[in-house]
Amino acid sequence: MAKKKILFAAFEASPFIKTGGLGDVSGALPVHLKNDEFDARVILPLISSIPEEYKSRMKFVTSYEVPLGWRNQYCGLFTLMKGGVKYYFLDNEYYFNRRQIYGEFDDAERVAFFSKAVLETIRHIEKNFRPDIIHCNDWHTALIPVYLKELYKDDPLFEQIRTVFTIHNLKFQGMFSSHVTGDVCGLGGTPAEEEMRHFDTVNFLKGAVIYSDAVTTVSPTYAEEICTARYGEGLEGLFQEMHSKLSGLINGIDLDNYDPETDKAIAVNYNGKTLGKKVQNKLALQRELGLEEDPDVPLFAMVSRLTTQKGANLIAELMPEFRERKMQLAVLGTGEYLYEHAIADFAYHNQSRFAARIAFDEKLSRRYYAGADVFLMPSDFEPCGLAQMISMRYGTLPLVRETGGLKDTVKGYWDYGNTANGFSFKDFDANGLRSAVDLAIGLWFDQKDTWQELQQNAVRTHFGWEESAEKYRKLYDKLLKQKI
Repeated sequence: MAKKKILFAAFEASPFIKTGGLGDVSGALPVHLKNDEFDARVILPLISSIPEEYKSRMKFVTSYEVPLGWRNQYCGLFTLMKGGVKYYFLDNEYYFNRRQIYGEFDDAERVAFFSKAVLETIRHIEKNFRPDIIHCNDWHTALIPVYLKELYKDDPLFEQIRTVFTIHNLKFQGMFSSHVTGDVCGLGGTPAEEEMRHFDTVNFLKGAVIYSDAVTTVSPTYAEEICTARYGEGLEGLFQEMHSKLSGLINGIDLDNYDPETDKAIAVNYNGKTLGKKVQNKLALQRELGLEEDPDVPLFAMVSRLTTQKGANLIAELMPEFRERKMQLAVLGTGEYLYEHAIADFAYHNQSRFAARIAFDEKLSRRYYAGADVFLMPSDFEPCGLAQMISMRYGTLPLVRETGGLKDTVKGYWDYGNTANGFSFKDFDANGLRSAVDLAIGLWFDQKDTWQELQQNAVRTHFGWEESAEKYRKLYDKLLKQKI
């Protein structure tokens, strides 16, 4: 029986290029999707910042022109095999030889080119790989379903292709001046011109939600949250209308990559049966950060973008109160200058108990995961979140606000008692975070046996990609059984 063919389209994928969770998902999910029934491949822009070690191994296949509105643009096709997955890279130096992946003055045109090029590339890849489903990710690929149903609907090569669109973060939708629909995107005079209108702008993500055959988010709770005014970012009415094709599928983590038993970045390796060794990582981290070396004081850690979304405002507000408690706090990350400055300045004046590293440091983040006792994620919203899963993998109890994927993955002690795998609070305010921190501190000092039980619950909580991949396969199967 012929395999079902999935073409996974994204603007980033680890290890080639990554700015956040999307890169992790794009790098991991296709690998786990592949089996005896599914052939999953990935298509990406050939961004100039992809490391040379990968560029040098790419094989040139062919080149062709991509019609985009009133112009034709060059596209070069390269391939690379990695981890058993075939990757396609689309080359155009005008669009992709840039200092940054996103945030360029012509992002609308860059995204339109990539979306159109993905479809044109189907004409040039192997004849035995005609995708049954194109799985699009975030607004950077949002025009693929729109183009497919508006400009390619009469082409027999494309008429049986279904589309899945995954929203990784609704905060970013791809909104531009309405003139780009026709002049830049080449969709003038089509129904999409009106369908994608959002007040006085054109909204790429809105178009994908309308034109895709299925829409997913990266957690079940987030799928429900975006149907409300609190989280819908102005599109809640659309999601309510499209609710029948909306679902939430939780992400996973790479269990081989994030494994305290083999992680070379941490001081001492350990596993669920040797959690007693974890304290050596704590002492090593305290020493590295200049904190007082004390195995008996609870060490709280936060590895995050320092933004309001991530709750950095709550951390900055509560640090003076945390100084009055028997605890330590270590923060790692970059973000809004206000929070960078407030947290770093407070840590500078309280160096034995507080530490701040205003940087992005992958190896140091692993030492935070391994060395901390509690991992803070007091997010205003969190579509999925991976850090709480990683922290549990390292036996560090997550303390989260109950939103999105955090609510779906963390069982808070207040609600679950000894079956919990962390701590949680409901309201996004200082009172909620303060109460949860106090609960964790009290449990640390007064109920050591319970604390260790929660640690065991955490390390036994499984967040591998196998479960997520199987849910996506079922979604694909469901779509392929539907008549177009």
